[in-house]
Amino acid sequence: MNVFGELGADFEAFVRSSSGGLLRTAVLIVGDRGTAEDLVQVALLRTARRWSTAKDAPEPYARRVLVNLTKDSWRNRARRPRTVSLDWDAGEPADDPGVRFAMRDELHSVLAMLPVGQRTVLVLRYLEDLPTAEIADLLGCSEITVRTQSQRALAKVRLALNAANERTTDESHV
Repeated sequence: MNVFGELGADFEAFVRSSSGGLLRTAVLIVGDRGTAEDLVQVALLRTARRWSTAKDAPEPYARRVLVNLTKDSWRNRARRPRTVSLDWDAGEPADDPGVRFAMRDELHSVLAMLPVGQRTVLVLRYLEDLPTAEIADLLGCSEITVRTQSQRALAKVRLALNAANERTTDESHV
Protein backbone atom coordinates (compact mmCIF):
# COMPACT_ATOMS: atom_id res chain seq x y z
CA MET A 1 0.00 0.00 0.00
CA ASN A 2 1.31 3.44 -0.92
CA VAL A 3 1.35 5.72 2.12
CA PHE A 4 1.28 8.76 -0.15
CA GLY A 5 -2.16 7.97 -1.55
CA GLU A 6 -3.00 9.71 -4.81
CA LEU A 7 0.50 11.08 -5.29
CA GLY A 8 1.80 7.64 -6.16
CA ALA A 9 5.12 5.92 -6.27
CA ASP A 10 6.89 8.86 -7.94
CA PHE A 11 6.33 11.13 -4.96
CA GLU A 12 7.20 8.36 -2.52
CA ALA A 13 10.47 7.71 -4.35
CA PHE A 14 11.23 11.44 -4.36
CA VAL A 15 10.65 11.72 -0.60
CA ARG A 16 12.81 8.66 0.12
CA SER A 17 15.68 9.86 -2.05
CA SER A 18 15.63 13.58 -1.18
CA SER A 19 14.61 13.87 2.47
CA GLY A 20 18.12 13.33 3.83
CA GLY A 21 19.67 15.97 1.59
CA LEU A 22 16.91 18.46 2.30
CA LEU A 23 17.31 17.88 6.03
CA ARG A 24 21.09 18.33 5.84
CA THR A 25 20.62 21.60 3.95
CA ALA A 26 18.00 22.86 6.40
CA VAL A 27 20.08 21.96 9.47
CA LEU A 28 23.10 23.77 8.11
CA ILE A 29 21.06 26.85 7.23
CA VAL A 30 18.98 27.19 10.41
CA GLY A 31 21.44 25.59 12.84
CA ASP A 32 18.81 23.58 14.72
CA ARG A 33 17.73 20.03 13.88
CA GLY A 34 14.20 20.36 15.28
CA THR A 35 13.46 23.51 13.32
CA ALA A 36 15.07 21.96 10.23
CA GLU A 37 12.88 18.86 10.48
CA ASP A 38 9.79 21.05 10.70
CA LEU A 39 10.85 23.09 7.68
CA VAL A 40 11.55 19.95 5.62
CA GLN A 41 8.13 18.54 6.50
CA VAL A 42 6.42 21.75 5.42
CA ALA A 43 8.53 21.87 2.23
CA LEU A 44 7.55 18.29 1.37
CA LEU A 45 3.90 19.03 2.10
CA ARG A 46 3.95 22.09 -0.15
CA THR A 47 5.74 20.10 -2.85
CA ALA A 48 3.05 17.42 -2.56
CA ARG A 49 0.31 20.02 -2.95
CA ARG A 50 1.91 21.17 -6.21
CA TRP A 51 3.09 17.75 -7.36
CA SER A 52 1.62 18.18 -10.84
CA THR A 53 3.91 21.21 -11.28
CA ALA A 54 6.87 19.91 -9.29
CA LYS A 55 7.08 16.33 -10.55
CA ASP A 56 9.28 17.22 -13.54
CA ALA A 57 12.02 18.62 -11.25
CA PRO A 58 10.95 17.88 -7.67
CA GLU A 59 14.27 18.36 -5.87
CA PRO A 60 14.91 21.93 -7.11
CA TYR A 61 11.26 22.73 -6.43
CA ALA A 62 11.43 21.40 -2.86
CA ARG A 63 14.78 23.14 -2.28
CA ARG A 64 13.26 26.44 -3.40
CA VAL A 65 10.32 25.93 -1.03
CA LEU A 66 12.76 25.08 1.78
CA VAL A 67 14.89 28.18 1.18
CA ASN A 68 11.77 30.36 1.03
CA LEU A 69 10.55 28.85 4.30
CA THR A 70 13.87 29.59 5.98
CA LYS A 71 13.76 33.17 4.70
CA ASP A 72 10.20 33.52 6.03
CA SER A 73 11.22 32.14 9.41
CA TRP A 74 14.06 34.70 9.66
CA ARG A 75 11.65 37.50 8.96
CA ASN A 76 9.12 36.25 11.51
CA ARG A 77 11.52 35.65 14.39
CA ALA A 78 12.64 38.43 16.66
CA ARG A 79 15.86 36.50 17.20
CA ARG A 80 17.31 33.30 15.93
CA PRO A 81 19.14 30.65 17.96
CA ARG A 82 22.85 31.38 18.28
CA THR A 83 23.76 27.85 19.31
CA VAL A 84 23.97 24.87 17.02
CA SER A 85 22.76 21.43 18.01
CA LEU A 86 25.48 18.80 17.77
CA ASP A 87 23.10 15.83 17.61
CA TRP A 88 22.73 16.15 13.85
CA ASP A 89 23.13 12.82 12.12
CA ALA A 90 21.95 13.45 8.54
CA GLY A 91 25.38 13.52 6.90
CA GLU A 92 27.47 10.82 5.34
CA PRO A 93 29.25 8.58 7.85
CA ALA A 94 32.99 8.86 8.32
CA ASP A 95 35.23 5.91 9.11
CA ASP A 96 36.24 7.31 12.49
CA PRO A 97 33.35 8.62 14.64
CA GLY A 98 35.73 10.95 16.48
CA VAL A 99 36.85 12.56 13.24
CA ARG A 100 33.25 12.82 12.07
CA PHE A 101 32.21 14.53 15.31
CA ALA A 102 35.14 16.96 15.23
CA MET A 103 34.48 17.89 11.59
CA ARG A 104 30.75 18.32 12.25
CA ASP A 105 31.42 20.38 15.37
CA GLU A 106 33.85 22.66 13.55
CA LEU A 107 31.51 23.06 10.57
CA HIS A 108 28.56 23.93 12.79
CA SER A 109 30.59 26.38 14.86
CA VAL A 110 31.85 28.23 11.80
CA LEU A 111 28.44 28.31 10.13
CA ALA A 112 26.72 29.48 13.32
CA MET A 113 28.88 32.61 13.47
CA LEU A 114 27.78 33.76 10.00
CA PRO A 115 24.75 35.91 9.26
CA VAL A 116 21.90 33.80 7.91
CA GLY A 117 22.19 35.06 4.33
CA GLN A 118 25.90 34.28 4.12
CA ARG A 119 25.35 30.90 5.77
CA THR A 120 22.65 30.05 3.23
CA VAL A 121 24.88 30.98 0.30
CA LEU A 122 27.77 28.85 1.61
CA VAL A 123 25.55 25.85 2.29
CA LEU A 124 23.93 25.99 -1.14
CA ARG A 125 27.18 26.71 -2.99
CA TYR A 126 29.73 24.50 -1.30
CA LEU A 127 27.75 21.80 0.45
CA GLU A 128 24.90 21.42 -2.05
CA ASP A 129 27.22 22.26 -4.98
CA LEU A 130 24.68 24.48 -6.70
CA PRO A 131 25.81 26.95 -9.37
CA THR A 132 25.70 30.66 -8.61
CA ALA A 133 22.84 31.26 -11.05
CA GLU A 134 20.63 28.66 -9.36
CA ILE A 135 21.39 30.07 -5.90
CA ALA A 136 20.54 33.57 -7.10
CA ASP A 137 17.27 32.25 -8.48
CA LEU A 138 16.50 30.40 -5.22
CA LEU A 139 17.22 33.45 -3.08
CA GLY A 140 15.61 35.96 -5.43
CA CYS A 141 18.74 38.06 -5.83
CA SER A 142 21.41 38.72 -8.44
CA GLU A 143 24.40 36.49 -9.11
CA ILE A 144 26.71 39.31 -8.01
CA THR A 145 24.95 39.35 -4.63
CA VAL A 146 25.53 35.61 -4.28
CA ARG A 147 29.22 36.00 -5.16
CA THR A 148 29.60 38.95 -2.76
CA GLN A 149 27.88 37.06 0.07
CA SER A 150 30.08 34.05 -0.63
CA GLN A 151 33.29 36.10 -0.61
CA ARG A 152 32.36 37.85 2.63
CA ALA A 153 31.38 34.59 4.29
CA LEU A 154 34.58 32.85 3.21
CA ALA A 155 36.64 35.76 4.54
CA LYS A 156 34.91 35.43 7.93
CA VAL A 157 35.44 31.66 7.91
CA ARG A 158 39.15 32.12 7.16
CA LEU A 159 39.52 34.63 9.99
CA ALA A 160 37.73 32.32 12.43
CA LEU A 161 39.82 29.31 11.42
CA ASN A 162 43.06 31.30 11.63
CA ALA A 163 42.10 32.55 15.09
CA ALA A 164 41.28 28.99 16.19
CA ASN A 165 44.61 27.73 14.81
CA GLU A 166 46.47 30.49 16.66
CA ARG A 167 44.72 29.61 19.93
CA THR A 168 45.58 25.94 19.45
CA THR A 169 49.20 26.80 18.68
CA ASP A 170 49.42 29.12 21.72
CA GLU A 171 47.91 26.45 24.00
CA SER A 172 50.36 23.78 22.79
CA HIS A 173 53.32 26.02 23.70
CA VAL A 174 52.16 26.52 27.29
